[in-house]
Amino acid sequence: MSAATIKRCAVIGGGIIGVAVARELANKLDGVQVTIYEKEDRLAAHQTGHNSGVVHAGLYYEPGGLKGRLCRRGVDLLQDFCAAKNLPYEACGKLVIAQTATENKRLEAIFARALANGVPGARMLTGEQISEVEPNAVGLSALHSPETAIVDYAAITNALAEDVRKQGGTIRLGQEVTSLEHRGAGVVVRTKGGEEIHDLVVACAGLQSDRLAHAAGEPGTPRIVPFFGQYFLLGPESRDQVKGLIYPVPDPKHPFLGVHLTKRIDGEMMLGPNAFISFGRESYTWNRVSVRDIANYALFPGFWNFAGHNVPSAIREFRTVVSKKRFIREAMRFVPSLDGADILPGTRGVRAQAMNSDGSLVDDFVIARRRNMVLVRNAPSPGATSSLAIAEYIVEQALQD
Repeated sequence: MSAATIKRCAVIGGGIIGVAVARELANKLDGVQVTIYEKEDRLAAHQTGHNSGVVHAGLYYEPGGLKGRLCRRGVDLLQDFCAAKNLPYEACGKLVIAQTATENKRLEAIFARALANGVPGARMLTGEQISEVEPNAVGLSALHSPETAIVDYAAITNALAEDVRKQGGTIRLGQEVTSLEHRGAGVVVRTKGGEEIHDLVVACAGLQSDRLAHAAGEPGTPRIVPFFGQYFLLGPESRDQVKGLIYPVPDPKHPFLGVHLTKRIDGEMMLGPNAFISFGRESYTWNRVSVRDIANYALFPGFWNFAGHNVPSAIREFRTVVSKKRFIREAMRFVPSLDGADILPGTRGVRAQAMNSDGSLVDDFVIARRRNMVLVRNAPSPGATSSLAIAEYIVEQALQD
């Protein structure tokens, strides 16, 4: 599309990626009218406002892939934005700790990826060196990423939104988009309150991304299957046992990472999250159940293929769901001094896990273009870290002929 022909843009979704895209459009296109449609009564109401707040440095991602490239670019942009807006940004550092020889071998492969991705300061530590970074942590070896940071993504989203407003953009809260349809040279955006036509539409709908894409004529897969993640907080007396972030080595036998320790920007120390199938895409409490959402994955063959291949993982995660003792025991593998620590209920998030029809999980970012619509089909971690870079990428893609 030619930038000169774009006068009215719509962004669907008021999470950090959607608001970052709206800001990028307002910055790049002269005289454009940008409108954000958000179905909730506030921005950052879902994944953006329920995550750990980690700014990932790019340790794990395939070199040259979209995640690897956009994560590293996103870190730089995010750090500059926080500095310009006087928002907190703390490079508290991260350890990925191996406890066995098998885990150490996988950790060395992660280290090689980190070097290929240009992660600053990444280095391997022996078991004896771990205590130099985290005095209470133990392990056979560790990968240290000193530049891994923490932020408040909801605060960043609101600061991005303020930039959108200052440039004449409009943010419509409580406006759920029900469908998108090409009409002539434009795209009709329908809500329960009516319809409007725009020259360019970018859908960043997160937990509802597959439904909106399907309503726009795209394939129904990848399908979003929701998994909740429960966090706990260490009691005040144990909060200083950990200085930064401590993660396990990812196990290819398990689709999700497992319990880890994460410092929060307000000084709290979180344990978690676990990962277990959710009773709704937006179910942040046990008593919120969506029959529609359950039916959506229960009738999806891909989900049952996934479940059949991941019974051991489901058992592992279920144990941490039903037992706080099991939850903290997982953390004690890395910090034994947490034995007897009080843990308090924390937040719960719901992951928008994109799944293929064969049950495989979609790992990389998936951004599809359909004429003058751009649809973000999958933006898992490090989606928030990469948000400003994803916005650059989306706008570049949209403006290509």
